[in-house]
Amino acid sequence: MATIKDIADIANVSIATVSRVLNYDETLNVTDETRQRVFEAAEQLSYQVSNKKRRKKKFKIGLCYSYSLEEELNDTYYLSIRVALEKKLEAEGLKVHRIRSGDQPEQLRSIDGIICLGFFLREDIERIASYQKPVVFIDSSPDEDLFDSVVIDFHKATKKALDYLMELGHTKIGFIGGVDTDKYGNHYYDLRQEVFEGYLKEKGLYSEGYIKIGGYNPKDGYLLLKQLLELEEKPTAVFVANDTIAVGLYKACSELGYRIPEDISIIGFNDISAAQFMVPPLTTIRLNTEFMGETAVSLLQERLMSERELSLKVTIPTQLIIRESAVAIH
Repeated sequence: MATIKDIADIANVSIATVSRVLNYDETLNVTDETRQRVFEAAEQLSYQVSNKKRRKKKFKIGLCYSYSLEEELNDTYYLSIRVALEKKLEAEGLKVHRIRSGDQPEQLRSIDGIICLGFFLREDIERIASYQKPVVFIDSSPDEDLFDSVVIDFHKATKKALDYLMELGHTKIGFIGGVDTDKYGNHYYDLRQEVFEGYLKEKGLYSEGYIKIGGYNPKDGYLLLKQLLELEEKPTAVFVANDTIAVGLYKACSELGYRIPEDISIIGFNDISAAQFMVPPLTTIRLNTEFMGETAVSLLQERLMSERELSLKVTIPTQLIIRESAVAIH
């Protein structure tokens, strides 16, 4: 397992800086580029390229990202997929062209295929389709008739977390999540929240007061857990929409004198590189982001070489990673 020193050596920063970056220390005065180096180093140390035989024919691949550097650092889910993508492409000897929203088709004439990572509006998807190149979407499937896609089964993943908490005897379970907002101000409901609410209603355990929604960042996690802990009848466990939010929950517990997991159990989502370094280490849902990236590259290569016309949708399984932040209720 990678250590903080290993990360520091690769990122060319101090061990203290690595520790503070991975814990989203808001008082740390470093650039976003430095934070990015630390997160990328952590991902690289946990990533292993498959030893499969490389294909002889090489293609030029466009990587299309819909998010900013700041957004990538706030929630390193996409960063971990991007690192896996770039490592796999490098291992295959493929040439990469980065595409941003607004690039024109004439700039893409030499590109053989495109991999899209992030949240795309309908107008973005129509523009990508107009390039008339083979396309793979990661983490979304906007049109199964046109595009290949690699997705996660959020229904099963969310139920895994909830089943584990219920097996531990928890019946008062909270949820802290967020909403996606596009550039037009439209809000998009988090599928994890939808599954959480529906599943607990089936079990007769749903409590509307235990649902708190903000942003996908540590600051909102910190504030929202404080609201839950102000309730007269407090939850004994909380499921959060991503591990980055969980960082804020840890801070709130520390300030208020709540022990994790003795006083409150926490389960995260994503298994970001920092999760194993949290104190206590975070129990979370691993999304196998490395495999998502590898699968996307393989799908695109296969479609380019075979000229396959039918689209494929690949669902990547998740894993519950049991660490030390959730225990049986007393």
